[in-house]
Amino acid sequence: MQTILVNAVPEETRMALLEDGELCEIAAERPSHSHLVGNIYNGKVQNVLPGMQAAFVDIGGKKNAFLYIGDGMPPDVQRVFPGQRSICAGQTLIVQVVKDAGGKKGPRVTTHLSLPGRNLVLMPTAAYVGLSRRIEEEKERARLKAIAETIAPPGMGLIVRTAAIGQTKETLTAEVQYLTRLFASLQARSRVLSAPALLYRDAELAIRIVRDAMTAEVDRLLVDNREVYQRIRELAGDISPELLERVQLYEDKTPIFRAYQVDEAIEALSGRIVELPSGGFLVVDRTEALTVIDVNTGKYVGRENLADTVYRMNMEAAGEILRQLRLRDIGGIIVVDFIDMETERQKEELLEFMRENVRRDRTKTNIVGITSLGLVEITRKKSRQNLESILYRDCPYCQGKGRIESPETVGVRICRDIRRIESRSHAAFGYEIELEPQVKEALQLSGLLEPLCEELRLHLKLTARPGLHPESYAITQLGNGE
Repeated sequence: MQTILVNAVPEETRMALLEDGELCEIAAERPSHSHLVGNIYNGKVQNVLPGMQAAFVDIGGKKNAFLYIGDGMPPDVQRVFPGQRSICAGQTLIVQVVKDAGGKKGPRVTTHLSLPGRNLVLMPTAAYVGLSRRIEEEKERARLKAIAETIAPPGMGLIVRTAAIGQTKETLTAEVQYLTRLFASLQARSRVLSAPALLYRDAELAIRIVRDAMTAEVDRLLVDNREVYQRIRELAGDISPELLERVQLYEDKTPIFRAYQVDEAIEALSGRIVELPSGGFLVVDRTEALTVIDVNTGKYVGRENLADTVYRMNMEAAGEILRQLRLRDIGGIIVVDFIDMETERQKEELLEFMRENVRRDRTKTNIVGITSLGLVEITRKKSRQNLESILYRDCPYCQGKGRIESPETVGVRICRDIRRIESRSHAAFGYEIELEPQVKEALQLSGLLEPLCEELRLHLKLTARPGLHPESYAITQLGNGE
């Protein structure tokens, strides 16, 4: 049973997906952090780097977008946009954002456009038909593929989405016609607007929920804002009338996310440690290149032999790992260090379990396999800003490292600096050292600076300065009488 919760206030819109009462997906959107994925622009090529096979395109944002030249001008794109044969500086290109900006990197764009609808995705620059992997029944797959091949506009392609299951040819044809008109209007705008210019903006979160997440598997969609509730009902009535009765207004006094314990679950996402019901735990560490997940038995000791204990622990961890990937919206390369298992059969069962259960994830995820070191490799598509990037920022003290220097390390650096200063000229009256209050107290208690005072025959005055970075300090010479 699936339930979608929508919490909408002027400052933020949040969506939570619960499966059998357990939180599995969370998304948030704020006016100050509006996503770019799906937006289509008239972009202007700023420069081309042949050595990187890349071009940088101005789409009107703070950072230029990155375009892989391999995505640049294949035959299908040239057909749709005549006159565009190669990529060069100063050129205007119609591009679509496929990945939000992150860190020091700008957004990533492509010339392969896609326009999503409820049941179908129109691909103006790719003439093929594809089907969602979540459409599993072979008879239905064959039926939908045959319809899609018939109704696809000449020279364009279609992807059949999961929501299309059971839909008639007439319904799908009407959607194709709508998407085709949308693309035609986009092309018309591109001819009259100078680059950089926005040609098409993807729907806001409340609308995307109905378009992308409101499937037949969803039993209820609860909305706590009357205005948003009315908009969702109107949209659901237009595209999926059979789901209309499942859209409900939440009117209880208890905030909707608190009533379903979602707020508590979101707070837990900030931690590295994920506790497992058996007593084991996961450690999740995210780096620039990849995400590493370590599985630990913790308090779990099992009931039979070691091999059975390890196997049960790993199977429990595998299910939670797949849930955490969705919850935290972890994308890119993921490496999992499961507890070593003795038999190849157990390893294959673990991989099969993960491949079977990963189908619940709407984001494309691939369980690659087990490396020679016994690590499980996973790839997951990364596009929009995840919840972590919206809710948190790097710590101003540690700059995202997760660690700061100990007071002892700060004291050792102070000793080095004073020795360097004293090698040039002796301070007759000593030095005043301004420190963060807790660091000052720690250095006083440790007596770390006392040998330096005796060695150089110096007077050191330690002063607390609230608000100072724990790793920072200021050294000034004392005058007569200070």
